[in-house]
Amino acid sequence: MDRTRLVTMIEIAVMAGLAHILSYVKFEALWAFGGSISLVMVPVFLMAFRRGWKAGVTTGLIVGCLGLMFGGYIVHPIQLVLDYPLAFAVLGFAGIVSSKEALSAGKIIGGLLLGTLLRLLCHFISGIVWFGEAAPEDWPVALYSLAYNASYLIPEMLVTAVALVFLLNASPSFFKHHIQSVNRSASV
Repeated sequence: MDRTRLVTMIEIAVMAGLAHILSYVKFEALWAFGGSISLVMVPVFLMAFRRGWKAGVTTGLIVGCLGLMFGGYIVHPIQLVLDYPLAFAVLGFAGIVSSKEALSAGKIIGGLLLGTLLRLLCHFISGIVWFGEAAPEDWPVALYSLAYNASYLIPEMLVTAVALVFLLNASPSFFKHHIQSVNRSASV
């Protein structure tokens, strides 16, 4: 097996495990029906920016499956897929912003917006279809689902952005592995 591939697989496993652990460090006081702010997205985005979107999607998929296995709330098989594996896997698409050039704070923010919006879309659809009965009588179901899911995803994205930009400034070389791999494969 190629050494780079093995190291990538090990990093995916470690980051998925770290994300699962970080999912237990959360703030829930504001939400009566679930949802919380945690650092669960940080390792998924790290993998996406460090190793590219495929590694990010794989890491997110594993994180979503772990979340499902250790405390998922299931009302329907499609809701299960939307709220767990898919919602976390799409975070990995943030790695699309990785390129041959150095990663910047602007690219991190752009990737975070893309990944978080895709995750919001998954939870939004699930909320409309399966959790609409929780909406107050005077609220349209779609507006309630959007407001509810954005109320914890936006703050979680902001906390993740602070953590990733801090890490970028403190150790920019941590993010360069993917860039070096791309440059090596392009020169072959």
